[in-house]
Amino acid sequence: MPSAHNAVNGPGTSGTPGGLRKIVAASLIGTTIEWYDYFLYGSAAALVFGRVFFPESDPLTGTLLSFLTYAIGFAARPIGAVVFGHFGDRLGRKKLLVISLLMMGLSTALIGCVPGYDTIGVAAPLLLTTLRLVQGFALGGEWGGAVLLVSEHGDAKRRGFWASWPQAGAPAGNLIAVGVLSLMTTVLSDDAFNSWGWRVPFLLSAVLVMIGLWIRLSVDESPLFKEALAKAERRKSEQRAEQPPFVAVVRHHWRDILVAMGARMAENISYYVITAFVLAYCVNHLEIDKQTSLNAVLIGSAVQFCLIPLFGALSDRLGRKPVYLVGAVGVGVWSWAFFALLDTKSFPALVLAVTVGLIFHSAMYAPQAAFFSELFATRMRYTGASIGAQLSSVAAGAPAPLIATALLSSYGNSTPISVYIGLAAVVTVIAVVAGRETRGRDLAAIEPDASVARPAPEQQPAASA
Repeated sequence: MPSAHNAVNGPGTSGTPGGLRKIVAASLIGTTIEWYDYFLYGSAAALVFGRVFFPESDPLTGTLLSFLTYAIGFAARPIGAVVFGHFGDRLGRKKLLVISLLMMGLSTALIGCVPGYDTIGVAAPLLLTTLRLVQGFALGGEWGGAVLLVSEHGDAKRRGFWASWPQAGAPAGNLIAVGVLSLMTTVLSDDAFNSWGWRVPFLLSAVLVMIGLWIRLSVDESPLFKEALAKAERRKSEQRAEQPPFVAVVRHHWRDILVAMGARMAENISYYVITAFVLAYCVNHLEIDKQTSLNAVLIGSAVQFCLIPLFGALSDRLGRKPVYLVGAVGVGVWSWAFFALLDTKSFPALVLAVTVGLIFHSAMYAPQAAFFSELFATRMRYTGASIGAQLSSVAAGAPAPLIATALLSSYGNSTPISVYIGLAAVVTVIAVVAGRETRGRDLAAIEPDASVARPAPEQQPAASA
């Protein structure tokens, strides 16, 4: 009878490739719904929240204030990472993923019900900000659990490919969010969209969450976690104290947390500039209509969804670091061409700018799930991967549209924004170069001090004759 460890490193979950595909599908659909909820807010902040919740400000200032409420949500993500990580490492990945999905869906649907400033005054932006905090808290726990559920079920040889599928939930969620907003701007007048049309995509979240829950409840906990939990129970029965996951991961994996944080800087900043700030830049600064701007992001997101699994598979062949570095360097260089293309106000140029930017982003984002999973020991993996990812989001993704908008307001051109993205790329390159290559690691063999880990059985060199 195969052990849990062998099941993890074999061809699929519990020895069945079909079982692994079910896990991947459940994680992908769940992350798609969560990212739909999260990105919908960013797109709406760029297009309509300034008018609805900050109507007394000029358009650029209103957008700036909208992005401020958008950024506040990121502050709750590390808290969510610690809380969900703690219980996810103690109780299991699946239970916490169900909770995060419910929290995200409920808060998003309620955003669609918040009256505007003209109706309830200052209470409107306060309610909006509160619900955004709940969104951030939920997402802080979602990402780590979703990628680990796949990573811990999949085999080491193709972990980059399988674990990249939950990552594809980000462009898929953005694709749906932008697509629904684009549809609403097409069929409604500006007055109708600003009055009530923008609320429809938020209310739609309630339906999507029910679908996601039905699928997510059907999957099982990873064999690797079950094995680690059994070992922990034996230690407990022997009266051997076990450190809380947060304490353990900071003590034993602090270098890996720093690597993960640095690796996320260019990835996070570039994504929110390319997909969220770009809408404000095109509509408010270049005076391009909403529909054209949304369609450019729509096309770029569709291309990214297709490319993420390919870059994940490439990281299985070349390693996590080489693929990641291509993306980091590429996005830093492309940031200059990105705004130059936008400034032409040509739709093909807009599509090219967004799509190429998201191609370079995909090279970082695709191997990230496997890369971060392979840094941490099992009983602190949810906490470690989540904290490393979400702490950086406070410094990177949270203020990115806000900083970009402020730089544009102060200087009147995009040059400082390109410098900003370029500096983030430098930080990411340094962090990834400083990190260890993790391709082929046996997740069950990673020690708590993270100093050494055996390669997976299929990656070990053959014994000499």
